Amino acid sequence: MDRASIEDAVRVGFNNYVNFEGRAARRQYWLWVLFAVVVSIVTSIVGSIIGVGSILNFIAALALFLPGLAYAVRRMHDIGKPGWYLLIGLIPFLGWIYVIYLAVQPSQPQTNAWGAVPA
Repeated sequence: MDRASIEDAVRVGFNNYVNFEGRAARRQYWLWVLFAVVVSIVTSIVGSIIGVGSILNFIAALALFLPGLAYAVRRMHDIGKPGWYLLIGLIPFLGWIYVIYLAVQPSQPQTNAWGAVPA
C-alpha cells in the first residue's frame, strides 16, 4: 500500500461527496474506510487532550458520513447490487456481517448496470 493510493481514495471520496452513481473498486473503498477510522482515532485523541473530544468526533463523523455512505453505495454497485442492500446492515449483528461480506467481494469484471469497471 502506497501513500499515493490512499491520497487518491481520499480525494475521490471528497470529490464525489454525494455521488451515489457509478462504481467504487474494493481497494479504494477499504482505503477510504481506513482513512475514516484513522481520522476517528486522531480526533478522539486530540479531543481528549484539549478537552473537546465528543464535539471534535461529532464534527469529523458528520464530515465523513455522506462521502462514506456514497462510497458504500458505489461499492455495492461494483458487485452488482443496488445501494439499498446497505439497509440490511440495520439488522442487528447478522446484517453487518452480511454487508461486510458483500463489501469484500471482488468487483464484477464486466460493465454492469451502474457503469464500467472502475480503474
